[in-house]
Amino acid sequence: MMKCIVIGAGILGASAAYQLAKRGEEVLLIDRQDHGQATNAAAGIICPWLSQRRNQSWYRLAKAGARYYPELVDELKQDGETDTGYARVGALHIHQEPEKLAKLEERARLRREDAPEIGEIAICGEQETVERFPPLSDVYQAVHVSGAARVDGRALRDALIRSARRHGAEFRIGDAALTYEQNRVTGVAVDGQSIPADKTIICAGAWAAPLLQPLGIRFLVSYQKAQITHVQLQTNEDTGEWPVVMPPSNQYLLAFEDRRIVMGSTHEDVTEVYDTRATAGGMQEILSKGLAVAPGLADATYLETRVGFRPFTPGFLPVIGEIPGWEGLVAANGLGSSGLTVGPFLGLQLAKLAMGLPLDIEAHEYDIRTAIGS
Repeated sequence: MMKCIVIGAGILGASAAYQLAKRGEEVLLIDRQDHGQATNAAAGIICPWLSQRRNQSWYRLAKAGARYYPELVDELKQDGETDTGYARVGALHIHQEPEKLAKLEERARLRREDAPEIGEIAICGEQETVERFPPLSDVYQAVHVSGAARVDGRALRDALIRSARRHGAEFRIGDAALTYEQNRVTGVAVDGQSIPADKTIICAGAWAAPLLQPLGIRFLVSYQKAQITHVQLQTNEDTGEWPVVMPPSNQYLLAFEDRRIVMGSTHEDVTEVYDTRATAGGMQEILSKGLAVAPGLADATYLETRVGFRPFTPGFLPVIGEIPGWEGLVAANGLGSSGLTVGPFLGLQLAKLAMGLPLDIEAHEYDIRTAIGS
């Protein structure tokens, strides 16, 4: 049995801890519970297939992440989890220009050849689009993709942590600092207590750089602030099966049970300050763009605005690997706005990497050395 310490209990760290514990390793998951954790604020859209991003390495990873979800959710259900926050509800890619819709449909059909999990693909007229998501304006048509899903980041993270603990993992709240001898990381110090480990796995997202700095490692992670607003409809409709709505802009709408609608999100470039304030300007941007697409939400009750920091590494591509020059130290980072799509799958790859098992990805495409400065 190998002793593993995972630092960071967002979706990535929770997944890695769960996978390691399920495979019989001794696992300690540590989290400082900083405000602004990306997973804590996120509501995820699992629908990478119609993305216009041209980076094929990103697409391969996102596609694998989406494909992995049903397997993971089934495993969690077998472990006794009844609330994973995941539901396959489909997605509406809305637009007012028929030629743009035709291109989206063509892209979906081409990509379905090696991603059958996309499911059924159909063009919806204005009336059918509104029937599928009633608050929408009646000026939109849509490409409907039945295989898309949505996930509540908090719910899935909590399910992973509970299941990891069932398999023997320990979860501890505290501020971890790496301990090391020569070129080997030996574990962590938490609240004055030294805890040894064979492998230490860094899943600290936007907070990874200061954690690695005492080792002389300049880790190149930046972050973007996201504000996400939750409202509640004043109707008795069952919203739990409503599809995800993806407008032409970078905004989105997700429906959950209890008539909760998530509207998001801002993409705010920040520097060194972890500013977790929900701002008037951020809320105005979300509400103005959201209500322009879905005027039926104007009478909804405002519930809350959540704030999280999306971590990015150079090239805007996730990275994973053993930290060069150091033994016993493994990390992944840079999930960005795709965190909930790729996080569970990348956590599985982290666990395999720590255990010396073959990965399900071409690791050189996500080489962690690209995020380490000289």
